[in-house]
Amino acid sequence: MNSVITKDISALSDKIIKLVFSEKKKPDSEFSKVSVKPFSSKNGVKWQLEQFRDAQVFHKNLSFEQFLSWVEETGEKNFRQAVLTAQGTSIHYTIFPDKTKRRESANTLRTQKSGHNREKAYLLREGENIPALVDLGVFSKDFKIIRSKYDKYKQINRFVELIDDCFSKSSLDEITILDFGCGKSYLTFIVYYYFTKIRNIRAHVVGFDLKKDVVENCNSIAKRYGYTDLEFFVNDVTSDRVFSGKADMIITLHACDKATDYALFYAIENKIKNIFSVPCCQHEINSQIRKGGDFDILLSHGLIRERFCALLTDSLRAEILRRFGYETDVIEFVDFEHSPKNLMLRCELKKEKMPELSDLSALCEKYGTAQTLLRLSKDFIEKK
Repeated sequence: MNSVITKDISALSDKIIKLVFSEKKKPDSEFSKVSVKPFSSKNGVKWQLEQFRDAQVFHKNLSFEQFLSWVEETGEKNFRQAVLTAQGTSIHYTIFPDKTKRRESANTLRTQKSGHNREKAYLLREGENIPALVDLGVFSKDFKIIRSKYDKYKQINRFVELIDDCFSKSSLDEITILDFGCGKSYLTFIVYYYFTKIRNIRAHVVGFDLKKDVVENCNSIAKRYGYTDLEFFVNDVTSDRVFSGKADMIITLHACDKATDYALFYAIENKIKNIFSVPCCQHEINSQIRKGGDFDILLSHGLIRERFCALLTDSLRAEILRRFGYETDVIEFVDFEHSPKNLMLRCELKKEKMPELSDLSALCEKYGTAQTLLRLSKDFIEKK
């Protein structure tokens, strides 16, 4: 194994936390992103591939030699970017047909052996008795962070910190929260834990996902720990009736592509006070956009085009929410090295408005594209 990336993997094998390949070279490539993490098994350390295709994730476990072969034969051939995160270092790779550029920077991440000691005081501390995190595979049975789940631990802590900024001084007695596209529900369980155990607020939290087996497992965990106000349902948020009661907050963590738009529109339509949304897979505009305006220069190269379309998507979402009366912040959720999908829309409804959106429609028409939240919002205004 002689590639730049596999040499680094071999040198750092016992310190690696995660390797992520992204920015696919060909539009018709099967997977949009692949994440590789080590985990301990009864047969020693294995390497798990998480392969992302649309809203689906496929897993595959490899030996170390198989992992190295996969990197050279598949990863480097199908993706333009890679980020290797290890104890003490992060290495960014840009992969060209004839060479790979490498940029290394220091970090303070530590492996499980070192206990993930950090100067930062997290709301969810290592060693704290949060049993659901054991069942979900983030903590070991003695409540230590599992190395391969460190990024997930950091993500949910950051999400809770941003919620805490808004609710640490709240006088609420109870709250109802909807989680759109909850997946394995790391965040759903932790938001429930935050409000009920840390803030002593009665919380009714409802998670929605397409996968029946995932929903059944989450309901089983909630029942096991007596979380009576935490429940999960199989639901397609793009078509199903979501929730008939009154909700106070919606959250989304990487709800794929248009699912984010339907979640945000649900908030607009139902006058939900608080929104915490980390969008993902903003493919809609990228699949349609054509040259036709002042930003044509940004559409000539695939990598720049993809990032521009993602930023345009989230800018439209933020502006639509602002015009409907939400005080809207676009903030960095986690460091880019942990996830390229690292923007959060944090919104609070201040004053209900019925906005004018024709200029946003004209912008999309100029570039020959549509945007789901804009379409849903325009239909909603016309019906009013």
